[in-house]
Order: sequence, then C-alpha cells, then structure tokens
Amino acid sequence: MRTSREVHTALQSGDPVVALESTVITHGLPAPVNLETARRLEAAVREEGAVPATIGVLEGEVHVGLVPDELEALATRNAVEKASLWNLAAVVARKQWAGTTVATTAHLAARAGIRVFATGGIGGVHPVPFDESSDLLGLSRTPVVVVSSGPKSILDLAATLERLESYGVGVVGYRTKYLPAFHSPDSPYELPATVWSEAEAAAAWRAARALGLESATLVFHPVSEGIPYRQVKAWVDQANEEARAAGIGGKDLTPYLLRRLSELSQGRTDEVNLRLLEENARLAARIAAALAG
Repeated sequence: MRTSREVHTALQSGDPVVALESTVITHGLPAPVNLETARRLEAAVREEGAVPATIGVLEGEVHVGLVPDELEALATRNAVEKASLWNLAAVVARKQWAGTTVATTAHLAARAGIRVFATGGIGGVHPVPFDESSDLLGLSRTPVVVVSSGPKSILDLAATLERLESYGVGVVGYRTKYLPAFHSPDSPYELPATVWSEAEAAAAWRAARALGLESATLVFHPVSEGIPYRQVKAWVDQANEEARAAGIGGKDLTPYLLRRLSELSQGRTDEVNLRLLEENARLAARIAAALAG
C-alpha cells in the first residue's frame, strides 16, 4: 500500500484527512464527468481545510491519495475492475487496476490511519432475495466515520436499516431524524440518533472508540436539494417492473436501474448525485477538522 507524500505528511502532523472512494470514478459516472467530479470533490475537501485521499488500485498496488496523473489514468483507463472486499486480494495479486467500493475504501482508509471517509450512497439490501452489499458487513468492522446520503435509492431501505442495526453499525443523522434516501433528503424511516454539528459527530466517533466498538460511525447527511421520496420510489418501482419484464437481473440489474432512473427523471437524479457527493465531501472535511482539533 503506497501513501502519497501529501497524505503521509498530513497524517504524521495530525492534520485532517478525508478518504474518497474511486468506484464513482471508474464505474459510477461516465467520462469526462467522472474525472471532473473527482477533481471537484478533492477541491471541495481542500476548501474546507482538509487533505483529500482518493483511494484506488493501480497495477495491483493500493494507492492512498492519488496524485493528479494517477487520478486521470484511473478515470480514463478501460477494463478497470471494481474492488470489493471479496476480490481485493485477487485484484492486487493479479496486478490489476480497480476502483474501490465503500467497504474497500473504508477498510483501506482505516489501515492507513485515516479516520473520515466521504461517499455518496452506501450499498445495502436489494429487493431481490439474497442480494446484499458487502458494504454493510464491512462497515460493521471498520472504525471510521463514513459520511453518506443514505442507502442508494434502488435498495430496500427498511431492510438495509434493519441490517445496520443487526450488525451493530453506529448510525446517526446529521441534522435529521429520518433516514435520507440518497436522491431524497428524507424517507419514512426514523433514525436512532441525531447529531447537530460536526463536533457532535466527532464526539460520537470518539465515544465509540472509548467503548471498544469496532464498527463505523455512519453519518447520514441529507442532500440540500433533492427529489421527493414518493416520486423516486415510483420511478424505482417502474424501473424494477420493466427490468423483470425484460428478464434483466444479476450484475446487469443495478446499472439498468440507475440508467432508467436518470431517463425517467430527465437527468434530475444525476444532478442530485453530483450535488450530494460534493456536500458530503465538505461535511466530512469539517468532521475531520473537528477530530484533528
């Protein structure tokens, strides 16, 4: 695992550092929006007084803190893998290129000594039986702060929240009492706790460490301008019905659903996605500063 000079210096000095995932670059957004977004997220973290550490795998080597040339190479390369916890070792052993998922980024950030990680939406429980993201189990055993706008809209929100409880993941809403639903700032599902400031979020993480809890502290941050929950749910239900009728399933289902959400919303879901990514990066930087302070 190679840590960039800037990130290494910041960690040694106790300065705030924020980890950023790379699957949003390699799989989540089309070119050239992916590279533009990656650069914008890093700039947002810097503007809030922290050091960004985008994590990816280049030729089988984990990089914590991609330098500009590496970031561009990962964003523009063809045939890049998606590294989750179950295939990370194989990706490294085979010297492949890969973007890192939520679970993998959190794991690698923790190993590097980074305490705060910003992402868009976490994976969770899908409506299809037995389809469940490794993000949930990964968060249950990775002691970092994860700032997210909730589970992705295509998931079973109630089941995902229940699974987080079962796995003992610390969950708090940032200035909200209800679970954000990624594209929507709220949902019908109530959260167990609320924090009202970056300092309170940092205090929750410190309390978890003092109590010997090994899970992440998951800070759910509602997007400032989203789409009403009922509207997004109607689009998700329609897209799922169309997928079933067309016989689309397995690994092809999620890309299909996300594409149909973009089409049905006339691009509004894409706009919200970019907005929440930047807002989460900024909040994560402020929480990292609170921890450093």
